[in-house]
Amino acid sequence: MPHDSAGQTLTHWRGYELNPFQVRAIAAIRAGHNVLVGAPTGAGKTLVAEYAVEEAVTRRRRCIYTSPVKALSNQKYRDFRAQGMDVGLLTGDVTLHPRAQVLIMTTEILRNSIFESPRELEDVEFAVFDEVHYLDDNERGSVWEESLIFAPPSMRFICLSATVPNIFELGKWLGSIRPQELEVIESRDRPVPLHHRVFVPPGTIGELADLPKLRKRAGDLAPRRPRDSRWKNGGRDRGPRPPDAAQATEVLIDELQDRDLLPALVFAFSRKDCERLARRNDRRNLLSKAESAQMLELQKELLASFQLPDGELDGELLAMGRRGIGYHHAGVLPIHKELVERMFTSGLLKLLFTTETFALGINMPARTVIFHALEKYNGVEMTWLRSREYMQMAGRAGRQGIDDEGLVYSVLDPRALAEAPIEKILGGNPEPVMSRFQLSYSSLLHLVPSLGRARVHEAWEKSFNRFQNRSGSPSAQARNRRRQDEVVDAHLRVLEDLGYLEHPETLTPRGKIARVINGFELQVTELLYHGALETLGPEALAIVFVALIHQERRRGGGGYLPNTMYGGVRKHVAETIGRVTQLELRHGVPDLIKEPDFGLTRAVIAWCDGASIDELAETTDASPGDVCRTLRMAIQLMREARRAIDPEWDVFERLAGAIELINRDEVDARRQLELG
Repeated sequence: MPHDSAGQTLTHWRGYELNPFQVRAIAAIRAGHNVLVGAPTGAGKTLVAEYAVEEAVTRRRRCIYTSPVKALSNQKYRDFRAQGMDVGLLTGDVTLHPRAQVLIMTTEILRNSIFESPRELEDVEFAVFDEVHYLDDNERGSVWEESLIFAPPSMRFICLSATVPNIFELGKWLGSIRPQELEVIESRDRPVPLHHRVFVPPGTIGELADLPKLRKRAGDLAPRRPRDSRWKNGGRDRGPRPPDAAQATEVLIDELQDRDLLPALVFAFSRKDCERLARRNDRRNLLSKAESAQMLELQKELLASFQLPDGELDGELLAMGRRGIGYHHAGVLPIHKELVERMFTSGLLKLLFTTETFALGINMPARTVIFHALEKYNGVEMTWLRSREYMQMAGRAGRQGIDDEGLVYSVLDPRALAEAPIEKILGGNPEPVMSRFQLSYSSLLHLVPSLGRARVHEAWEKSFNRFQNRSGSPSAQARNRRRQDEVVDAHLRVLEDLGYLEHPETLTPRGKIARVINGFELQVTELLYHGALETLGPEALAIVFVALIHQERRRGGGGYLPNTMYGGVRKHVAETIGRVTQLELRHGVPDLIKEPDFGLTRAVIAWCDGASIDELAETTDASPGDVCRTLRMAIQLMREARRAIDPEWDVFERLAGAIELINRDEVDARRQLELG
């Protein structure tokens, strides 16, 4: 048990009474162990991490705090700074005080540091992995796994997870790859219990036990899935859901408003649905005269803090906010998302329509959570929510110390009532965490010189993938191992053919450049070595790097670009990267590198010419938030390219010019963070 200086059991810390799982976790930390804490959203996992951070600081050691989303990283930076700690931030967008005692960073940056400068991590006592179950994310999970496998042996782990059924399996794997003993601490108790209900139009509220009766009543009324290709097969913004869904959600909100069950978070899985719902409900005035005055004062303070013009008060988001309503999704400008978040945490925003990203990490609970639907577009097709996704969002219901229970309502149209696995989504066990381990080109370029080509496959031996497949039959294990070996060998053959490896375990100069560029290592290196960037000015460089990042959300988007808009440059870039994808196809690489998408070219040219973010709407259908995020990511990639190449190269200074050209106003992430 943790003890204070007097030797008594530590039951309170920073004015909080520790609950049983927190007591156990702190005891394990003080005993020198790694810990893996699994507990529901809002149960107090973060307090365990904060204790570890404070312990490291007290002993003049350093601590790293990683998270899956930059918004959470920014929030933790502000929290620790407010506590008077020596804190730094590294998110790609922003680099502040990189040698600080407490470093907040994205997991990608930690992985890069582990590979590129492990000696700089020798004095790090703890690495906190917030939302560690994120390692089964299809796109980014492998980065988490690599960080956990290759971190210096002296670094201890504080891993925080939502409740998942295989947390002890995850713990056994972590214990097998780390020298310190690891303790798994699981709690399924929520400080504020959840009450799950369903809402069936036109106005029936039911419990889970009522589902058979409700299904029987619905009978043959369930419509077939609409054949409208925009809704079935299109991009994420495939148009509105069937006509009755928005009306049904409005009726439910009427009921909740009448019963004083706000504030509510309404999860809708289309950005357009979020905005449509907010506008349909904008007729409501959810604030008293006193609250409305408080909101106006808060908004004026925020505008002053972020140095925004007073005209923002007349904009849609702030005008809605003064009626207690808001919306929040990835297509909204980062500065506007932050304004909405600040309004919500003030307690004055009573109704927030948002996508699932709002549920990740950021501690912003509400009285009630509403699911506008139980299905979403997964990038390929419409699918029902997984139980873990549902619980992550539902966990935002119920404010500790305020509510006796959190209320969760799912709006079910007749088809969902008939076809959705509702009991499994709402009441089943969450899905297990599964490994997504696959070594990237950048990872291989780090591992081959240090391990040797023959031993690169040993990295897979340490993976969670290998651990999860250990119980299969010998033939099944052999098949899995063979698949992994084939993927690694295919990547290595591509690197050899491109001239990144020689003899065969020595990196060539171009291999050394690719090693420190992450996510787009082959694209950038090939463009550098094939002269595609050689004579480009800052504007053209910005266009190229934005094209490497940008992914059009809608089919056929972007529009026609005349040859006068850097047509020759675009052709050279596309041909250079196309040769790499052809090489990957020839060697059987399963997931090809991303090809350039020049759909934002007009917007980039306008931005470089000084256009405002609002004026970019004339040049692209992409949302302001998407444009801003893509420009920020292009800046990050250009910074990586500059770090990778010799400062004597001509393109080194021109890349700096391109960064300076586009890193202004809403795109300048560092300025936003420092002002806020």
